[in-house]
Amino acid sequence: MSKLVNDLIKDGYLKNDLIIDALEHIDRIEFVPPELELLVSADVALPIGYGQTIPKPIVIALMLELLDPCKGQKVLDVGSGAGWTTSLLSKIVGENGKVISMERIKSLSDFARGNADKFDFVKKGIAEFYVGDVKEGFLQDAPYDRILVSPSVTDEIPQSLKDQLKVGGKMVIPIGNTIVYLEREGEKEFFKEEFPGFDFVPFILN
Repeated sequence: MSKLVNDLIKDGYLKNDLIIDALEHIDRIEFVPPELELLVSADVALPIGYGQTIPKPIVIALMLELLDPCKGQKVLDVGSGAGWTTSLLSKIVGENGKVISMERIKSLSDFARGNADKFDFVKKGIAEFYVGDVKEGFLQDAPYDRILVSPSVTDEIPQSLKDQLKVGGKMVIPIGNTIVYLEREGEKEFFKEEFPGFDFVPFILN
């Protein structure tokens, strides 16, 4: 087990065996520029171009633990950047699941697709990559069991994303410097819990 994953377990951030297994097998080094490879084990966000970053491992661990993805689920990954989260989710949901990656910047989406296919997730039909207005989600495959949003929104969760979440489904999304957990309990009923004190790149819509 890597020191990074072991430290996240020891510090109480990682508990879910599926997430631990994914972090062990989907190495962060495959998703960063070559000049940053020596920093992949550090718990810091790393730049991937276009003003975007690959998040800190501690943040990914916490967000995935809250999201609680399971095998066979359909997941929407919004603002997927370099594709690390898409690949982690693809490993977790397995060949009977599906992960839709939405990214605003085509070059980043192409980069993420190439990274994910190092693990055959595209070839196996588990991961699909799309470019578009990320605040709108991806209606064609809705509703989703889980929705993960990596960039931060400024004040409220886009209604389109809430609408695309299944009843009983879970969403994790940053609002400002706060990680927000949202669970859809009914057609219009949502349970929300907040975890403040984090930094994220902004949710760029234009």
